[in-house]
Amino acid sequence: MAKRAIPASGFLGEGRYLAGQLLVAMPGMQDPRFAHSVICLCAHSAEGAMGIVVNKPLDGLSFDDLLRQLNLDPVPPQRRIRLFAGGPVEGGRGFVLHTPDWSTEGSLPISGEVALTASVDILKAIAGGGGPRRGILALGYAGWGPGQLEDEIQRNAWLSVPPDEALLFGEDHERKWRDALAKLRIDPLLLSTTAGRA
Repeated sequence: MAKRAIPASGFLGEGRYLAGQLLVAMPGMQDPRFAHSVICLCAHSAEGAMGIVVNKPLDGLSFDDLLRQLNLDPVPPQRRIRLFAGGPVEGGRGFVLHTPDWSTEGSLPISGEVALTASVDILKAIAGGGGPRRGILALGYAGWGPGQLEDEIQRNAWLSVPPDEALLFGEDHERKWRDALAKLRIDPLLLSTTAGRA
């Protein structure tokens, strides 16, 4: 990964994108893999988009298990990080979404609130008691081809909201979807699932 900042500007203008924002699935989301999802959009350009789901913890695999699989020490670790199902693409590939207070070669700054690292260096640092202040380890990611996310937004599948640490890294995963909508002062029960034109 190239070490460059991705502008966190809003989408819906020529050449403007949503990297650094959170995508919040509308209540009528047709794809069951993304129902009630909150996704940190890590990259968004004319070539497509990539994001990490931040509210779907993985059951059945712990950080200790992962360290053993990767032959990383120490086990047990001095510090742990929670594992998430980051999306349906490349489920065996790991990404750490984290606060930008730590970085290594290959870390990608996304915005002032968050960075992404896909190397084992960050897992070693966390296991050893260091690493970023907060983070989640995602297996897999969500991906969109050129124009696909823009089309889904126009079809009323997603809303965007600025991130905060509670939505990105908080422990109350069941509430993240509602809390993200609440930031927009939206009651999910009042949302229409059909797109309209003004």
